[in-house]
Amino acid sequence: MQSKQFTITERIAKHGSQAIIVIPKILEDNLKPGILTQVTIEILS
Repeated sequence: MQSKQFTITERIAKHGSQAIIVIPKILEDNLKPGILTQVTIEILS
């Protein structure tokens, strides 16, 4: 299986009392339930 890599740079959103990261809809076809992903968070400011 070929590995795919995407870089998303965005501000953290709020959802009630939680901070969330919103994944763009354009990646929906690549991110199906059950797919193993690796998330690395780098704080830029």
